[in-house]
Amino acid sequence: MEGSATPDLTAPLPPSDRLSPQSIERLQAAAVLLRKAEKPVRVLRAVAWGPEVAKAFFDAGAKELPKVTYTPLDAAPVHEGLRAARALIDGDGPVQAWLLRIADVIGVGADMLAGIGTKEFHRQSVKLYGSPQSDLLNCDVRPLDLARMLDYVLGSFHNLEINLDAKTEATTTSQELALRMAKILARHFAEAAPKIEIVDHLSSNALAGARYIRIRKDAVFSDRDLAQLVQHEAFVHIATSLNGAAQSAFPILAAGHPGTTRTQEGLAVFAELISGAMDPSRLLRLADRVLAIQMSMDGANFLELYRFFRERTQNDFSAFENARRITRGGLVEGGGPFTKDSVYLEGLVRVHNFLRIAVQETRVDCIRLLFAGKMDIDDMPAITTLAAHGLCTFPRFLPPWARDLRFVLSYIAYSSFLNRMNLERVRDHYKDMLDRCAPPMMSPQAVPPGDGSVDLMGTHADE
Repeated sequence: MEGSATPDLTAPLPPSDRLSPQSIERLQAAAVLLRKAEKPVRVLRAVAWGPEVAKAFFDAGAKELPKVTYTPLDAAPVHEGLRAARALIDGDGPVQAWLLRIADVIGVGADMLAGIGTKEFHRQSVKLYGSPQSDLLNCDVRPLDLARMLDYVLGSFHNLEINLDAKTEATTTSQELALRMAKILARHFAEAAPKIEIVDHLSSNALAGARYIRIRKDAVFSDRDLAQLVQHEAFVHIATSLNGAAQSAFPILAAGHPGTTRTQEGLAVFAELISGAMDPSRLLRLADRVLAIQMSMDGANFLELYRFFRERTQNDFSAFENARRITRGGLVEGGGPFTKDSVYLEGLVRVHNFLRIAVQETRVDCIRLLFAGKMDIDDMPAITTLAAHGLCTFPRFLPPWARDLRFVLSYIAYSSFLNRMNLERVRDHYKDMLDRCAPPMMSPQAVPPGDGSVDLMGTHADE
């Protein structure tokens, strides 16, 4: 665990970034109002489906569109609170810009929930989360391009005798998983460790909140599931919640509003990758969701999405849940999906690129400040300004790979050089060589397997 001391400034702040005591007081008051305004904008709670929806769907033979009702949000009080907050934000420094962005995001989120169950919900969803068609930093690539590439490359391995799906090795019960996870979390979070609850009904196998992790009683898990849950949910989502809650000067950093989703999910997926917890089936699931969002935008209804996922997963429950993720809050008839699930791949690319440049620019402080609370990467100028004024403490809880950055620094420094090489020339050279190789003489499955355990970068998952 890291301490919470704020480092000394190595260089003076530019005049535009210096905050007077009077300005700090106004900005803190604005942040309090923003925190209050965002509380009713609980997106995932508002779009949730009750268990009766799935029961009715399967009772009807999985042949009818689900029937879901929602309660629209009254956005007027939210916008009233946002106007009061904006009135206190004067000046044009990075902290002011950050708070104004938060106000804009909360406003769009409120409008989205006001239009829940209609096409307007989808339009506002695209404003908040983007879509499969969103351009990635003007680089002429989109989440849809990455999803299609992953689907093509990883999907090709299904033709070989290689097990891409750790689910087939799932033998750990929910009770066993809870015991193993509790040891890891107690070691990492000490007295702040989240409570692990085993529940009868849950839309997924596991779900994390700010201070809890819930596990579905009848679910079974593999070691890879344990690694992914710990890295993604605990070491990132719960850690940033706890670190944000400790930011007494600006408690808005504890608010997981939609403006933070892209970076938070991208950081969590990157954590799975850099720790070795990721597997092809997990990446394919993320890619399939992006493909399904595009299908829905193009008009596919819930039943078509269900069949798409049923073909991919060979599991009725998983197919229903994946189709639900895409259409919740929007239109089950098609043409108006919830686009949140496109941020996992987009966020991964953005986080990875940010870390690459942060390493090249020797800004390790910014890498660790990403965990100081719920934030977007583009908020970093504001966060560093707050830290320079002693208004944002460095995070106490960091994933093992972010606490000890030696591997990340080595990996990114090396991989950054590879990006300077002409990939097409490299591919042509080795493809020509591989084409001249004799056919495989041994099935990949004949390679002796490991013991199945996953080293969570120093967490000793099997203890």
